[in-house]
Amino acid sequence: MFFLPKSHFLSVFCFCFILQVAKAQNVSDSQIKEIMTKAEASGLSQASLEELATKWGVSTAQRATALKGDSTPKVDATGVSTTREQHGDSLVSVDSTKQTNITITNNIFGSSLFNTKNLSFEPNLRLPTPRDYILGSDDELHIDISGYAYQHYTVKVSPEGTVRIENLAPIFVNGITIEQARERIVNRLKTLYGGLNSMGGGLSADVTLGNVRSIKVTIVGEVSKPGTYTLSSLATTFNALYASGGPSENGSYRNIKLYRHNKLIKKIDLYDFLLRADQKDNIRLNDQDIIFISAYDTRVEITGEVKRPAIYEIENGETLKNILDYANGFTERAYTATVNVQRNTDTEVKLQTINKVDFNTFTLQKGDKYTVGKILGRYENRIVIEGAIFRPGEFALGTDIATVRQLINKAAGLREDAFLNRAFIKRERENLDPEIIAFDLEKLMRGEITDILLKRQDIVMIKTFSELRENYDVSIEGAVNKPATYSFQDNMTVTDLITLAGGFKDGATPDRIEIARRIKEPTGNPNQTIKIVSLKLDKTLQLNEVDKSLVLEPFDIIFVRHEPQYQEQGKVNISGEVMYTGNYAIQDKTERISDLIQRAGGLKKEAYIKGAKLIRGKEQVAVDLNQIIENPTNINNLLLIKGDILQIPRLVETVSIEGQVLNPTAVVYNPNYQLKDYLNVAGGSTDSAFVRKIYVKYANGFGNRNRNILFINRFPKIEPGTVIYVPSKPKKQRLTSATERIGIMTAITSLAYLIVNILK
Repeated sequence: MFFLPKSHFLSVFCFCFILQVAKAQNVSDSQIKEIMTKAEASGLSQASLEELATKWGVSTAQRATALKGDSTPKVDATGVSTTREQHGDSLVSVDSTKQTNITITNNIFGSSLFNTKNLSFEPNLRLPTPRDYILGSDDELHIDISGYAYQHYTVKVSPEGTVRIENLAPIFVNGITIEQARERIVNRLKTLYGGLNSMGGGLSADVTLGNVRSIKVTIVGEVSKPGTYTLSSLATTFNALYASGGPSENGSYRNIKLYRHNKLIKKIDLYDFLLRADQKDNIRLNDQDIIFISAYDTRVEITGEVKRPAIYEIENGETLKNILDYANGFTERAYTATVNVQRNTDTEVKLQTINKVDFNTFTLQKGDKYTVGKILGRYENRIVIEGAIFRPGEFALGTDIATVRQLINKAAGLREDAFLNRAFIKRERENLDPEIIAFDLEKLMRGEITDILLKRQDIVMIKTFSELRENYDVSIEGAVNKPATYSFQDNMTVTDLITLAGGFKDGATPDRIEIARRIKEPTGNPNQTIKIVSLKLDKTLQLNEVDKSLVLEPFDIIFVRHEPQYQEQGKVNISGEVMYTGNYAIQDKTERISDLIQRAGGLKKEAYIKGAKLIRGKEQVAVDLNQIIENPTNINNLLLIKGDILQIPRLVETVSIEGQVLNPTAVVYNPNYQLKDYLNVAGGSTDSAFVRKIYVKYANGFGNRNRNILFINRFPKIEPGTVIYVPSKPKKQRLTSATERIGIMTAITSLAYLIVNILK
């Protein structure tokens, strides 16, 4: 909700009345625009007009057209068709014949400034009023009088260039600065306020700029969007250039001209701003200014190892040094001794190489393409030493490091594990073929042989003793806590290795330790491949006097045995209809199923003995618990094994029918039913059923099948918990093809004919 001054009430009433009539009579958009323009002239803002229009039912499209302006192209006095567009907060008139944005090549230096969407060059309207600001029509002034009296005036410069203050004649301010206008207005106000702005007068007056006017600036030439732009009077040349999209693909960035009253007042070079942030050319625009962007004259391109490769516009007299400066100089990997240039001649392209000393004098030409190369990925004085020295790495070949001995001394000398009999130098020949140079390192360090001169890219390799032999280790297995393979150490004994392996496990036999040792020397027995050494220890890892002198050798394998009677507890489980279900430990190797049932307190009366299951290793083992209970010596009374699960269920009162039947199902057990009765309950067998191979599986894991004796089917007995399986018939395989059958019949016919002739 908003409130209006009394002075606007009549205007609002008339506006609302006219809008309602317009709606009823389907008035055109242009007529509604005229109505709203008159209402706005009476002092209403656009926001107020839009809200009133909404309340009085004017359509969104009509409001948009009325508020934004007529989009119908109009022809100006020059015959150019223009369309008004909204650019930010300012209305811009642009040439509709050139409305399509020209795609500027991103590689042209400076084009990114105008292609960046989130960059804005709109003038800052919140800055203090510039003292040299020239007033014009539609500028708004705020006049404040303070002291023993207070008064505020808001006045606008009329088209005639005057401002009107109550009880005073018009004051002409057009074309003068804000400071000059302030002086005129204050002098005129002194006729109303005595002592204004005088010493001891008690009153002071101040004049400031309010809303600024709009100006029209025309941008032509090689510009992305040429036309006439409506901008703020505080706008500068950069504001106008950015609003127009900047120079086109062929536009110049260094020859932009600003005309005012048909006179050239400024030549703008954007490189001053782009390269040095110099805004000396960013001057404020006036109404009817014209900005002309010339076509570029000379451009060159620089690529390769420069910090800002791009296409640059150059002026007469500029050299290669200038273009390198524009590109921010070389990168860290640039080859700076020479620069190559591809230059266009009258008939073809010529390649030229410019030396570094000529960069400041080499002049540029149109179409030049300069390429800065990259330095080689090789070293001119690097040597490398690696292996058994204290400071391996890269070193510089020079006067202080020229030989192998000097290099070793510079690398802090040889390590104690260095192999002194032989070392190598890897070297590149002149044709880059690899070469190995071997030498006696010990004699070289003693000075007994001539020191070897090094060359660029040489790699000196010094091996260690451990690198020249197989890795030494020993292994331990059996009843120790950490059986594994361990690194061999000199003077290592069996007790040392057992200690490294965490000591004996519970149940280990320390007096039966064996060492399996490789045979390195011939023994006279060609069949012997290893040597077995037996040792005895006590629980405190003490060797007897004879074995104390025995030390381990590389690749020995030590075996620690368990006590013969030692065994970890093995558990079995019994569940179901017994007195005490749960886990039970196997007492000895002779314990059987019947013993487990007895330890569990025996069977409950609800137990279904024929349904008992023994699960061993995730598989069911078929056992007849009834026979086990009646006769513990029966073969079904199996020895218990760790992990066995014995399940004794209650009576299972169902029978399941599966396979090739019309309705696979489970039905209640009926002692009067035979197998065929259960098949009938399941809807009978299908056409693919193999009836002769029907079989059953009982709850305890045993099975039985259908038998046919003298064409009489004998069906297996059905018990509670039985599963009846009806398999499908096997697919018939064609033994012979049609061609094979014809061949067989032909052979039989020939054989019959031969037999008949013989009989005759």
